[in-house]
Amino acid sequence: MSWLEVVVLGLVQGLTEFLPISSSGHLRIVSGLFFGHDPGAAFTAVTQIGTELAVIVYFAKDIGNLVATWFRGLRDPEVRATQEYRMAWMVIIGTIPIGVLGVLFKDQIETVARNLWLIATTLVVFGILLGLAERYGRQERLLEKLTMRDGIILGFAQAMALVPGVSRSGGTITVGLFLGLERAAAVRFSFLLAIPAVFASGLFTLPDVFAGDGPSPAQMIVAVVIAGVVGYAVIAWLLKFVEKNTVYVFVAYRIALGVALMAALAIGAVSAT
Repeated sequence: MSWLEVVVLGLVQGLTEFLPISSSGHLRIVSGLFFGHDPGAAFTAVTQIGTELAVIVYFAKDIGNLVATWFRGLRDPEVRATQEYRMAWMVIIGTIPIGVLGVLFKDQIETVARNLWLIATTLVVFGILLGLAERYGRQERLLEKLTMRDGIILGFAQAMALVPGVSRSGGTITVGLFLGLERAAAVRFSFLLAIPAVFASGLFTLPDVFAGDGPSPAQMIVAVVIAGVVGYAVIAWLLKFVEKNTVYVFVAYRIALGVALMAALAIGAVSAT
């Protein structure tokens, strides 16, 4: 892997991880179009560590409160009645689906799921679903109104992102809007929910990254740092954007990209595998 590819893919990861447009899909598309090969699911998982570090830095106070409250709640019954304690459990339980399914279908995720025809299809289909959620979701529930049932459902929504093109944030935001959450609340919980799953995935697949002709440790570090710095800026922008704007711009982008990719595949401009 060349240094140019490392820098480009680090930028792509940082720019797309938190937007509902699928970072893994974009990494696969950019690599196929400009570098002629697939960087692999392991490379994608490890670069996501950089963007999740950005989440930890940006939401450090919120995360610290959740962790501290969870530990206090293990001993204090009064703390267990708080929303912060329940929220901590929602993140923990909501992480289970993607963890279990990721292990069970690891081989398929790293092979057939990375076919560009599948990615093009999921970009369009889940783009349409995001648009429907924006149109018909009530968007009246705050993050404080989230229930354990919501957390479990959103956990399964996050697990759909094991298929490139779906988008982890896109899946959780879509389902969150269908559950009646406000746009900003759905986005915020999506960020928090991703932290344990993404870190576990990145560490689990780290040995695979350096196997064969993959990136060197130095290249991987650079990619992670670039993704983290760019991702931090995207978090700040997206949270402000969704407070006053709909997600239709992302819907249009997903559909346009998916259709363009289908056309490129149809004429043989890019290989599906």
